[in-house]
Amino acid sequence: MLGLLLLQVLASCLWLGHSEVVNSFTSCPQFFYARIPPNDALNPKNPAWICQRFRNSYHYATLYDRDRRIPVYSAYIYQPGPGSRSSSWYAEPQLINPTYSRDIDTEKSISNRYKITLQQIGQSQAINQDYNKLQGLDRGHLSPSGHQSGNNSRWATFTLTNIVPQNSTLNKGQWKDYENQTMAQNTQGCRTTYVITGAVPGNTYISNNRVNVPSHIWSAACCQTNTAMKTWAVIAGNNMNQVQNLTRAQLEANLTQLYGRGQVSLFHSACPP
Repeated sequence: MLGLLLLQVLASCLWLGHSEVVNSFTSCPQFFYARIPPNDALNPKNPAWICQRFRNSYHYATLYDRDRRIPVYSAYIYQPGPGSRSSSWYAEPQLINPTYSRDIDTEKSISNRYKITLQQIGQSQAINQDYNKLQGLDRGHLSPSGHQSGNNSRWATFTLTNIVPQNSTLNKGQWKDYENQTMAQNTQGCRTTYVITGAVPGNTYISNNRVNVPSHIWSAACCQTNTAMKTWAVIAGNNMNQVQNLTRAQLEANLTQLYGRGQVSLFHSACPP
């Protein structure tokens, strides 16, 4: 009996170590400062922890809301560099079936490889069709391609598990300014910058109530400089072109109220409030 139990535990450990969509970020803790992800206060009812893998490498981590078909947040290391944007959008095979490939792939490739329909892919996640007729909304990256270096890392951000319906004016306006300009300024002197960008679920949906439209988009960063740790944060209502600068503690207080699932903690305590 004890031998059988040990075998079950060993099998469980092997599964956690070799799976893409699991019950924690066991396979990719490197995208969180001190390898500590946010606490459970952000967790939805039906979560999926995704180590975003493309061409045999992990590029960032995503907590995904299976019911609302949007990411809760994506966590990544800020390292902008050369590379192109992807011409394709990808889906997550292991959200469909845990025995499928660990690498993100196109809907067509997944459908052909596993002999399944587009509707079967869409049962577990958003698909391209959901975003085809957006009005006043864009495909908003949580982990943006411009914060990555090299084609593989940049293309890995073009998965629909990293996308939310984002207000077009905001996405092309102040949020873009934050991603491109403010981040470059704030990260000066940082050795490694850890970023967590998320979306607060809203009350409206697109694509026949399949995909939630967030009420807010938010982001927080923590980095080590030569002399100290520093953090910064922002939040934006997803219905206007305005980004509010906050401290980490202010953002966590806001998210605690907005999510209503308990006190939110985004970073290890070494990151200042």
